[in-house]
Amino acid sequence: MSAGNLFVAMLPEHLLLAGILLLIGVEVLAREARSMVAPAVAVVAAAAAAACWLAVNGWSGAPFEAQFTVDAAISSAKAVALALTVPVLLMSRDDFARDHRCQVLLLASLYGFCFMVSAQSFLTLFLGIEMMSLPVYVLVLLGMRRPESAEAALKYLVLSGAASATLLMGVTLIYGAGGSLALSAFTAALGSQQPMALAGVVLVLAAFFLKAALVPFHAWAPDAYEGATVTITAYMATVVKAGVMLTAARLVAGAALGADVAALLAVPSLVSIAWGNLAAMRQDGFRRMIAYSSIAHAGYLFFALLGDGPGRFQAVLFYVVAYGLMNTLALACLPRDAEDANRDRLERLQGLFQRQPFAAAMIAVAMLSLAGIPPFPGFVAKFLVFRNVIAAGYTTYAVLGLVASYLGIYFYLRVIQLMFMSPQHAAPGQQGPSAAALAAGVLCLVPVLLLTFFPGWVIGLL
Repeated sequence: MSAGNLFVAMLPEHLLLAGILLLIGVEVLAREARSMVAPAVAVVAAAAAAACWLAVNGWSGAPFEAQFTVDAAISSAKAVALALTVPVLLMSRDDFARDHRCQVLLLASLYGFCFMVSAQSFLTLFLGIEMMSLPVYVLVLLGMRRPESAEAALKYLVLSGAASATLLMGVTLIYGAGGSLALSAFTAALGSQQPMALAGVVLVLAAFFLKAALVPFHAWAPDAYEGATVTITAYMATVVKAGVMLTAARLVAGAALGADVAALLAVPSLVSIAWGNLAAMRQDGFRRMIAYSSIAHAGYLFFALLGDGPGRFQAVLFYVVAYGLMNTLALACLPRDAEDANRDRLERLQGLFQRQPFAAAMIAVAMLSLAGIPPFPGFVAKFLVFRNVIAAGYTTYAVLGLVASYLGIYFYLRVIQLMFMSPQHAAPGQQGPSAAALAAGVLCLVPVLLLTFFPGWVIGLL
């Protein structure tokens, strides 16, 4: 590949790397602390535009043969993740107004995301996962607003490290069975009868279960989401989860799944959907509720891998778009409070519509969509997943998944009931979302409207 094509293929990564160097350079040379939100937003928006351009033009190539590849689907995934990060960066103005480290770390994590989804071998895949994850460990602790933040960051670090070790062990076994580190070796191992290959498949999937907080590997998520700031919670719930799931979708690619592998994917997914929804009902904190909601949605996302090969990646990508927009919208419009613990309490949302109607309306849209109520995007996303699962012949799993999904309606509607149908609750110190957070909410609302009224058009683009 020529130097020009190499530059074009990795244009989003080059822009992110240039942005990281720019932010560090400005901080070193500046005489006083200043906000880095605007430059970071410009860099990420430019990288998203570059990824979108590559996807629209169908640009494909392998800058590093057998290690790093680019095609239209991968560029679409990068464009989605980069675009979802723009409102997150706007939200960071509230929590990290003068702390440039947040923006630098977010850009570094995004670089890892782009590296990971373009991986063509387990070597680059592992590097990408670690580059995406390591900055997030620091971000959970960086915006420490409550004593539990340190414990949350430690849990996230330890369990994510365990996931990385599990992944490496699985890759070792797959390499031992097939003699290759290419991602295609995993596809081959799915249909293998060798015990070593099958053990490698189980370990690799377990690592992704842990990274995505699928039951029974979910214990870190509620504490990490609650201990982090709202900004970092939004990033973990959208971009980090998107990276894990899109990479998992690339791993299984168009492979035919045997009954055992299908059960290995379906059973933890069904348990996650049911347990995530049931546990969310008992939460009195908004971010902790979102954490258990994310556990349930991880179940839906892994459920999508049961579908036929060609539709897996598209279903996961559309679900990631809808799910990411809804979570970011809800967290962006969450009222501010001087005390982080108070901001999180659901009881302080009572009567919110009377005090802050726009914020309440946006949170309601997000809750209805996450619940899968038509015509909101969440309904279309779940419809795609279950349609593909039924088309692949897993009708029993699909029916069980639909039944489990109804459990989630209660706690989403409970939030709406508190905001619209409850008397006003005394909430001293509560303030409406800042201008930056409202801008982030509007940025999410526009694509939400597109997904609501033109889902077919958006699916066609993906």
